[in-house]
Amino acid sequence: MMSPWVNDSNAALLTDLYELTMLQSYFDAGMKETAVFDLFMRRLPRNRNYLVACGLEHVLHYLETFAFSPDAIDYLRSLNRFSSAFLESLRSFHFTGDVYAVPEGTIVFANEPLIEVVAPLPQAQLVETFVMNQIQLGTLAASKAARVVRSAQGRSVVDFGLRRMQGADAGLKQPRGFYIGGVDSTSSVLAGQMYGIPVAGTMAHSYVQSFDNEIEAFRNFLRAYPSAILLIDTYDIYRGLDHIIELAREFGSEFRVSGVRLDSGDLAMHAREVRRRLDAAGLPQLKIFASSNLDEYEIEKLLAAGVPINGFGVGRNMATSADAPVLDTAYKLTEYDGRPRMKLSESKSTLPGRKQIFRERSDGKTIRDVVALADEEGIAGEPLLSKVMANGRRTQPPERLVECRERCRSELNSLPERLMSLRRVEPGYPVELSRGLSELSARTSDRAKT
Repeated sequence: MMSPWVNDSNAALLTDLYELTMLQSYFDAGMKETAVFDLFMRRLPRNRNYLVACGLEHVLHYLETFAFSPDAIDYLRSLNRFSSAFLESLRSFHFTGDVYAVPEGTIVFANEPLIEVVAPLPQAQLVETFVMNQIQLGTLAASKAARVVRSAQGRSVVDFGLRRMQGADAGLKQPRGFYIGGVDSTSSVLAGQMYGIPVAGTMAHSYVQSFDNEIEAFRNFLRAYPSAILLIDTYDIYRGLDHIIELAREFGSEFRVSGVRLDSGDLAMHAREVRRRLDAAGLPQLKIFASSNLDEYEIEKLLAAGVPINGFGVGRNMATSADAPVLDTAYKLTEYDGRPRMKLSESKSTLPGRKQIFRERSDGKTIRDVVALADEEGIAGEPLLSKVMANGRRTQPPERLVECRERCRSELNSLPERLMSLRRVEPGYPVELSRGLSELSARTSDRAKT
């Protein structure tokens, strides 16, 4: 039995069955001319005024390494749904197309193409499932993290969500998206190794419980980690705080504890009282770190009330993007064999043709986007889509994660302040269609209806 993990050798089968049945039909019909597919979000989730594009790096790696293994072809043969000739063609099936994309960390809005795939129709079709999966995962993570970090107003934010993330793939890749979105560090050691993200952690309640008494647990931990943040609410917050103060007297000038962590109860009340007692004990340097069911809304509420918390560990609500756990992601055909295509389904219509996004700025602030045809001239603004893959190979080395993170920070700072609200604002950010794209849409729609 194969180990149940997705890897480069089996990722070709991480797709929906209908992608492969369509490929069989394309094969039978000899349809392999160049197609163009756009990936975009039809609408923003509730309470969202923007999204942070993320996940491109995983998509490009997948496209570069895409191949059907002999085991994959044998499995498909066992389904008795595909012809022998088609299955034999899969032995040499690789991605040879071009990809255009907005860089990771770019702020994007509804109906803007994050990725445009230009490739022979079977190739562009088959990658749909994986591309959508990875862009949704990354974009949800980076977008949620950006909101959490903004609500923390410069205070430290640590990703504590690994154990609540939905699977091992998310457990590795979401911390990368969180870091792009501005989170300072992660508890995920593998993400730290793979992406160079700073790792952080304190201790669990079980550690304290494993000792006969709390102060001995603290004393033992400090022997290995003298500047630790100590968790003080395993039994009683104020008794735990008394133990910290006692250890400060015991250690004297060698006392280097950096803070205490609160993980339960009324965080606002407890943080105020802990701060008062620490200051009264001559320990103003100790910081208060809070966790326990936090998200951007709760952090905003705490800080608006002036609660003296210096940093936040955010777990399940960021890990699952709990208030908006899915994006209305679409991957749609916009051109085939040089002719524009569009979908006219009610509430799910699409825009035809190759495209470019132009972002207009004034005095360092972003003021509007225009979605235009790729070759349309005379549109003001900075083009956002760039060629990141040609003939199935990257056009440049992978971006450093810190560059994506800085792009996100810069883009957020350039947005109108009203869009930083944690609630939906109206009117939202202006995204307009160019004259050329509007006219092509009208012509293509009229032709499709005939």
